[in-house]
Amino acid sequence: MILPLPLVALILGIVEGITEFLPISSTGHLILTGHWLGLTGERAEVFEIFIQLGAVLAVVVEYRAKLLGLVRDVAIDPKARSFAASIAVGFLPAAVVGLAVHDWVSAHLFGPRTVAAALIVGAIAILLVERLPHRADVSRAEDVGLKRAGWIGLAQCVALWPGFSRSAATILGGLLCGLERRAATEFSFFLAIPTLGAATVWDLIKRHDALAGSDVLWLLVATGVSFLVAWASIRWLLRFVAHHDLTPFAWYRIVLGLAVLLAMR
Repeated sequence: MILPLPLVALILGIVEGITEFLPISSTGHLILTGHWLGLTGERAEVFEIFIQLGAVLAVVVEYRAKLLGLVRDVAIDPKARSFAASIAVGFLPAAVVGLAVHDWVSAHLFGPRTVAAALIVGAIAILLVERLPHRADVSRAEDVGLKRAGWIGLAQCVALWPGFSRSAATILGGLLCGLERRAATEFSFFLAIPTLGAATVWDLIKRHDALAGSDVLWLLVATGVSFLVAWASIRWLLRFVAHHDLTPFAWYRIVLGLAVLLAMR
């Protein structure tokens, strides 16, 4: 199916906004949607990466008070410094591994079959972790600490496999490290700011030539749509995790993964 670029941009923005922070993989959904819409190749990958900035902006707006306080107090408040350091430590593993394997991942894992496999593997991980006894002793994202942040950062590296989900990897990592469900979810949000921001800038530097001049306007439209939808998604997810575990997302991932594999036969 090949649709006009404005409609493609609108659809991709909505998909990105809904899926970025839910543990179902925004990159995986964008790859699948792009194939369905006829937007594939390097140009599609730039679209899929760039519109993540809308989701990053949604986190910044939602947590603007905390972020402004962090910037204001980081030089004078040990707790603010500890939180900033935790975010940096959590970001570092994915940054290092991502730089090392970025080109290989783009060449070999950006396809429907590999995404479907990642959706199913991630679903199994969710089901396994949710069946473990949880001993949560961290109730705030600000209290994660360097050691736990390092483990969550290592977990985030799994999400370099498109379809696994950065959100799923970091939330599951947080749960395994003793974070309460809301704290794990909020730390995942904060970790998205440097992770997605850096990935976007790096990809644009390397592959900006893949875009045509006419793409820029619709890229910005898709990013704006993803911002609005992601902001709503963040608020919904925080309410959801207050009363539910992640099991429903796992079953959705399994159904979608199997459907894609069957469709590709």
